[in-house]
Amino acid sequence: MSSEHKTKLTAAGVLITIGIVFGDIGTSPLYVFQAITSQGKNLSEALVLGGLSSVIWTLFLLASVKYVYFALNADNKGEGGIFALYALLKDKKAKWIIVPTLIGCASLMADGFITPAISISSAVEGLSNINPDLPIMQIIIGIIFALFAIQQFGTVIIGKVFGPIMLIWFGFLLYLGLLHLSQNTEVLKALNPWWAYNMIVNVPGGFWVLGAVFLCTTGAEALYSDLGHCGKGNIRVSWGMMSIVLVIHYFGQAALALSPGFHLLPKQTIFYAMVPKDMIIFAVTIATAATIIASQALITGIFTLMNEAIKLKLWTNLKVKYPTNHQGQIYIPFINGVLLVGCLLVLWKFPTSSEMEASYGLAITINMIMTSILLILMLYIRYPKSKLIFTAIFTVFFVVEGVFLFSNIHKIPEGGWFTLVLAIFFFSALYLFYKARQLRANITEYIPMSRVVNKLEKVRLDDKIPFEATNLVYPTRSETPDKLDSTVYFSLFKKRPRRADIVWFLHLEIKADPWGVDYSVNEIIDKHCYHVSLQLGFKEEHRIEYMIRKIHDHMVLKGEIEGKSIFDCVRDDMENPDFKFIVLSSRVATDNKLTTFQIICVKAYRFIKSTGLKAAEDFGLDKTNVMEEYVPINVTKQYQQEMHEEFENYSCKTPN
Repeated sequence: MSSEHKTKLTAAGVLITIGIVFGDIGTSPLYVFQAITSQGKNLSEALVLGGLSSVIWTLFLLASVKYVYFALNADNKGEGGIFALYALLKDKKAKWIIVPTLIGCASLMADGFITPAISISSAVEGLSNINPDLPIMQIIIGIIFALFAIQQFGTVIIGKVFGPIMLIWFGFLLYLGLLHLSQNTEVLKALNPWWAYNMIVNVPGGFWVLGAVFLCTTGAEALYSDLGHCGKGNIRVSWGMMSIVLVIHYFGQAALALSPGFHLLPKQTIFYAMVPKDMIIFAVTIATAATIIASQALITGIFTLMNEAIKLKLWTNLKVKYPTNHQGQIYIPFINGVLLVGCLLVLWKFPTSSEMEASYGLAITINMIMTSILLILMLYIRYPKSKLIFTAIFTVFFVVEGVFLFSNIHKIPEGGWFTLVLAIFFFSALYLFYKARQLRANITEYIPMSRVVNKLEKVRLDDKIPFEATNLVYPTRSETPDKLDSTVYFSLFKKRPRRADIVWFLHLEIKADPWGVDYSVNEIIDKHCYHVSLQLGFKEEHRIEYMIRKIHDHMVLKGEIEGKSIFDCVRDDMENPDFKFIVLSSRVATDNKLTTFQIICVKAYRFIKSTGLKAAEDFGLDKTNVMEEYVPINVTKQYQQEMHEEFENYSCKTPN
């Protein structure tokens, strides 16, 4: 899919969007009213209509107004999610915005452990209505493995498969909703928000019911975080249709719940009570498929989230794959593995979906509040004359989300603690990595190339220094030839000086286009030092050694360099001269005065870096030609230790 199609509204785009984005929020009818009515035990008019009214207005205010209207306009070059907001704000507001950003990221990651597990469990457990002897846990684990295995094929392929299934699912929801609404249209009065107010104020325990109501919007964050996968127009049009379907279906559930003499049979849910008996097998089958798809929205959203974190240097480099020619379609193997292990951990701790319910929704409520904080700040900056209007609108959002947060607090002792522990762990890792990056920012990043040139010439002409290689290549972060990384400078001159016939400073850039390799060469010292800028399409393999050799050979053909080995004994025997690549990693110097917190940050930074791509792997270098070197850096004040000489004796003579 080209970048043009990424934002273009098409029928195919709408279908893919339905398959990718709406799985989580679209399967909420399976359990929302079941939770609101305490498993069907409380079917009073005040509770049912109050719960229905709360669901309708929650979907309208949070999903439609906040996310679909406001958040989708806050994209960062087509990408959505909380990091997109942070990228837009980080150069314009106070540094404290990193805290809500990282809290939002951590809470979404924690929810990523819970959502696939509870969605798939609730689906597969429904199969016991057909055959109670089925091995439920084994089926759940098998489906989870399959779900994470197909991520590598990309969301376009997944969307093409899931889209038609979700269309059937939403069509079935619409049918059931209209079937029962037509028999009891009195429930339409729940459009009046008074019923929601009445439930909270006058129904015993009504406030805590809001914790169940919130489950209707747990997939709303995917409407924003999957912006890069689907495009603004496709999300808005498809949500416009699907939201109407959901509301009609909820009306149908309420109509059935308030019908005379209605009650639930053992192990029955309000959703399955809506289904005609001759359609029960179809209902269980399509519901199972839909709840598996519900996990997909969150998985793709987390891929996007972590990709943005990597771009913003808030996490270490990870292997990012692009299954299609669309840069928004990504797959991160490491994150995929972490989520898989997390889901299995949840299944081990909470073997049934009913046990998981206490953990579900709490973390995503926190994420929504953090998104609201960043979103209103961005709107203040973009539209300073409309601050009062945005303050009024977002006050409503904060009140609603705050009420939902407090209504979920009672879940903490029952299982919500698990989600909080996960969120705290992820936040700690993100925050320590961020603080370590701040420490590193204290060093001088670049040195003017004018200081480098004379030293390079002196080293090359110094016969006391043996040649290290004919061609010495340093990957560099410097985009221009007028400056050089301080770490490269240290490696060249601060130890034993490195001598080579030609020194190459290589900068790698990733283009927005999927294919193509372009390069430019800037001369620093004629025939002896060059800065190479290499631009690769985001789907091109990083065969850097092959590419630098081709650049070398092209320059030989043009007569710009000789292209022969510097070592006389092998010059006539070697068709191609030797290359050596120096890959650098920085380490805090031992004489730096670090506080206890700074030491923790550095250790966390090193651990997180160890989970990511090694530089040699990132550059696609042959390990036989690579030297990895550690360079000390000073990030704080250095130790100043006074030393006193007790005596000196330079004489070799013994006293008479």
